[in-house]
Amino acid sequence: MKQYLDLCKHVLETGTKKEDRTGTGTFSVFGYQMRFDLAEGFPLMTTKKTAFRLITSELLWFLKGDTNVKTLIKDRNPIWDEWAFEQWVKSAEYVGPDMVNFGIRATQDPEFKAIYKTEMAQFKERVMADDEFAAKYADLGPVYGKQWRSWSTGDGTIDQIANLIEGLKNNPNSRRHIVTAWNPSEVEDMALPPCHAIFQFYVSNGKLSCQLYQRSADIFLGVPFNIASYALLVHLIAHECGLAVGEFVHTLGDAHIYTNHIDQVNEQLLREPKKLPTLELQVEGKSIFDLTTEDIQLENYDPYPKIKAPIAV
Repeated sequence: MKQYLDLCKHVLETGTKKEDRTGTGTFSVFGYQMRFDLAEGFPLMTTKKTAFRLITSELLWFLKGDTNVKTLIKDRNPIWDEWAFEQWVKSAEYVGPDMVNFGIRATQDPEFKAIYKTEMAQFKERVMADDEFAAKYADLGPVYGKQWRSWSTGDGTIDQIANLIEGLKNNPNSRRHIVTAWNPSEVEDMALPPCHAIFQFYVSNGKLSCQLYQRSADIFLGVPFNIASYALLVHLIAHECGLAVGEFVHTLGDAHIYTNHIDQVNEQLLREPKKLPTLELQVEGKSIFDLTTEDIQLENYDPYPKIKAPIAV
């Protein structure tokens, strides 16, 4: 994953200090591209342990058109917990302790961290036990799964992923194999507007490639997940369409390192990348829309230990 480490170095050396929505602050560059040949191995970070099961679980959640974190909580996947929790603690119904800037405070104040963990645990328990509560506060609005599988047209919906697969099978040379999650009419209704906003597939010599445009890229925490998620998507779509895998091309808009991730990035830069793992799919006879995490396995993954860092919400 030299491509990723080169990105980190580039931002540390040339990035502009900027304020941001979360109040944390970043070092940022605008416009950067990485390319990954998927035949060379599966691009999961080896310079720090990265949770492939969570990446798989989230991608399958998108592909099923789901937008409620109850599904992820049931699957022990906390990726979207903070955004659902934020909806709850900012609501008029919430009467617990003050949770303003809870994500940052939980990493800086040990006493608050204990309160935060208790409040989050109670929130998740209520989501699992109360369907009405889950529908109101655990649903993130029309985020990725909604846009991918049921883009609203006013008088109906469009299943972009099903259309993509049909197009790749029947007209592989088309230049219109595009899926977008950026829906201007619904952005304000989303708990978090899509960071990975639009992607295009391309077929050449029987190989399937994908280019993603990501408007906002949290380099330390988010980008390793994004790389692996879209590499996995290429593998799954390729299998569905009877194609081999080609490249994943990752184009970044605002590529940034949060100021409270600098030490973690520097620690990772001291580590020499290891051999990439390989992906094993056990999906014969299954639709891409019916897969489970057990159908997708990683082989020979031997990363360095994980490096913890706070998430900016």
